[in-house]
Amino acid sequence: MKMKETLELGKTAFPMRGNLPVREVEWQKEWEENQVYQQRQKLNEGKPTFVLHDGPPYANGNIHLGHALNKISKDIIVRYKSMTGFRSPYVPGWDTHGLPIEQALTNKGVKRKEMTMAEYRKKCAEYAMVQVNTQREDFKRLGIGGEWDTPYITLQPEYEAAQIRVFGKMAEKGYIYKGLKPVYWSPSSESSLAEAEIEYKDVKSASIYVAFKVKDGKDKLPEDASFVIWTTTPWTLPSNLGISVHPDYDYVLVETMGKKFVVAKELLEKVSQELDWKETNVLKTLKGQELEYMTAQHPFYDRESLVMVGDHVTLDAGTGLVHTAPGHGEDDYYVGKKYHLEVLSPIDNKGCYTEEAPGFEGVFYDKANPMVTEILEEKGALLKLEFFTHSYPHDWRTKKPVIYRATPQWFASIDKFRKEILDEVEKVEWVIPWGKTRLYNMIRDRGDWVISRQRAWGVPLPIFYAENGEAIITPETIEHVANLFAENGSNVWFEKEAKELLPEGFTHPGSPNGTFTKEKDIMDVWFDSGSSHEAVLRGRENLTFPADLYLEGSDQYRGWFNSSITTSVAINGVSPYKSVLSQGFTLDPQGRKQSKSLGNTIEPNKVTKQMGADILRLWVASVDYESDVRVDMGTLNQISEVYRKIRNTLRFLLANTSDFDPKVNSVSYEELRSVDKYMMIRLNQTIKAIREKGYDKYSFSTVYKEVVHFVTADLSAFYLDFAKDVVYIEAENDPARRCMQTVFYECLVALTKLLTPILLHTSEEVWGYLKEEEQYVQLTEIPGYQEFANQSELLDMWKAFMDLRDNALKALEEARNAKLIGKSFEAKLTVYPNEQINILIDSLDADLAQLFIVSDLEVKAVGEKVDEHALVFDDVSILVEKAEGQTCARCRKVTKDVGTNALFPTLCGHCADVVAKNYPEALTQGIE
Repeated sequence: MKMKETLELGKTAFPMRGNLPVREVEWQKEWEENQVYQQRQKLNEGKPTFVLHDGPPYANGNIHLGHALNKISKDIIVRYKSMTGFRSPYVPGWDTHGLPIEQALTNKGVKRKEMTMAEYRKKCAEYAMVQVNTQREDFKRLGIGGEWDTPYITLQPEYEAAQIRVFGKMAEKGYIYKGLKPVYWSPSSESSLAEAEIEYKDVKSASIYVAFKVKDGKDKLPEDASFVIWTTTPWTLPSNLGISVHPDYDYVLVETMGKKFVVAKELLEKVSQELDWKETNVLKTLKGQELEYMTAQHPFYDRESLVMVGDHVTLDAGTGLVHTAPGHGEDDYYVGKKYHLEVLSPIDNKGCYTEEAPGFEGVFYDKANPMVTEILEEKGALLKLEFFTHSYPHDWRTKKPVIYRATPQWFASIDKFRKEILDEVEKVEWVIPWGKTRLYNMIRDRGDWVISRQRAWGVPLPIFYAENGEAIITPETIEHVANLFAENGSNVWFEKEAKELLPEGFTHPGSPNGTFTKEKDIMDVWFDSGSSHEAVLRGRENLTFPADLYLEGSDQYRGWFNSSITTSVAINGVSPYKSVLSQGFTLDPQGRKQSKSLGNTIEPNKVTKQMGADILRLWVASVDYESDVRVDMGTLNQISEVYRKIRNTLRFLLANTSDFDPKVNSVSYEELRSVDKYMMIRLNQTIKAIREKGYDKYSFSTVYKEVVHFVTADLSAFYLDFAKDVVYIEAENDPARRCMQTVFYECLVALTKLLTPILLHTSEEVWGYLKEEEQYVQLTEIPGYQEFANQSELLDMWKAFMDLRDNALKALEEARNAKLIGKSFEAKLTVYPNEQINILIDSLDADLAQLFIVSDLEVKAVGEKVDEHALVFDDVSILVEKAEGQTCARCRKVTKDVGTNALFPTLCGHCADVVAKNYPEALTQGIE
């Protein structure tokens, strides 16, 4: 018979190569057909609930790598929770309103002005749903499990109705009001923006010092003096109505070069340098409070500028006197309101001046900067002009600069319930601790929320107006509109007249003739997504409120995390989430944001086609997502190598348990050999670390590191390294072989389950080769862990052995480099131990030659003279020599007893015995 027929070589049909791009699609189809997600939900009925509420991605274009990081992370958490005793349904969602969809339609040639508003909005909805379906397939291809047939979508009638009710409850509590106040305005979008829609970019701006002549100095300042202001927005000077000073600062009247100026005392030296004042003579010092109600002459208009006091004035830059235009700045607005100034904002929706700014009518605000400086110079009011680069707010959609502009807007008053929101922030568990500080500070410092937008595609503000202009927002009208939206969708607002949208027979004292109009503005899209706690968590029977976890990118502290807690506290008094986890952004290796223009993007769809979704999922598990994540194809190729290592290890374990029946052949822990017990302990330690330090803390990178370490260091580099000398060489039912197979199988089952939330497809593939009852690994439970008797002593002993093994491997490596041996089986080791190592060797109760993978090993007595060629270590010396004898054709060891059995002249004594007892045909046929 053939020699290999006498070996128990591992056999498995599990392929070495995963062919993931093809096989994953097949598995996903099978899972869908067999409703594996639904089976998992049914299994978990009655168990404690854990709800991860999905923050809706924007429905526009195929998914990008940031989407993959986010959705895979959520899937890992939901799958783990589902496998650890929780009912954890996952309802995906989409944000479908807003400017980007309007822009996309414009780019496709849709002409908004050539159709009715209702017709245009239908096109927006159609486009949005195409994007939803595209992204849905992209997410499903990543193996994300969930209720894909019944997601929540912000354009759904039932969702819009719930949003209307959120607005109505806030209005009922007095949180909604209309006001003329400076807000971020995007001329490129022709709409107001919320703080969450602002990003900052460096721009080059003019910096000017301007003299405002004193008109009424209240007998404390002469009329030939001038107040000096500094500004970086010359275009706002046509709107100037005042000058602000700090009541407690000292201000000086100085004379220089025959002119008199007023500046803050502390900034005099700096201003003198800036304006090249050679000599200054301080004529008088006044407190800011003394300047209050003085007036100055506007530098180029025939009107006065009032001097006011305000705590917003600082000495960080400028002159200590602040140019104040109530229509173009928040601080300006509040100080102007205090002094009853007009809120002048002579800029239209497109950013061009109106007739309220004589001389600039029709000019785009940015184009007016040089015009303003020219007229200031003509009037002798320009003291200095220079340019500098600084950070300036931009529209995060159009990437164009924004301005502060006072327009009539609808607001949610944060001030009225700010403390309640902050109290709830304190109660939330912040998985990343700095997240609490970030959101707390944002809410503490934010102004009132501008919730109105001057766009077409969004949920209408459900506000009616009486003939006398009074706004009508009552529980009756809100509920009626909500019901209309639930039945017809929000487009009904644009298809019907105001009277048709009001409850039948509705009357109002402000409309004696029964005439009503309706609001044309729509709601901020953050109000849309921020209402999801009401529309989804409270709106679906299988979900719970508050959610257990919100997980999104770190930009959502100003976005969804913010708007959600604001609306929820406003109407429910509690946070909509119990805990929050945020992630950084995906960047290229140079730290740049991935963008198509830079050509540094990685498209998930291309990765799944080339490598498979499991590679992306393993990459997600490998990264520290708390900060920004740098990635390129080189990174993913490295992850592929790790994947191959994991796969090949699982394949080896499968192959070498193919003849192992866990119900028949398993060996109890007590009957295992010492080394097998050690591996069982290490397996259980790994399970514990993966669960408690990894999954339970949402630290996927810990799971990744623990798995990789166990697979490479504990299994491949040690246990499996010498395992072939047992599982291949010994007889099928040899106790040592069955001990190792018991450990192999335990490792297989545990690793397969532990990897299921991450390597979903591969784990399911492995599961098909195991001898377990459940059809799908997704329907099993994550393994528990245990501690064993004398565990600490065993661990200490085997840790000491590993140190001894390291020394032995070094000695073998030196012998190999010296060409004394080739393979380690050619070696004989002689160990010269100290007392401690000698005790260790005695207590190990193990075949050291087998563990070191050498053919012979001798342990000398303590104190025996060490051979001069031995390699000396701190506690042991090791001599490597060439083993004496011949190489056994079966086990490949070099022994002196090869050929001692006449029937098997090429075998060592041990192999000859194994063959003779277990392969009777070899006795008659011989071995080739």
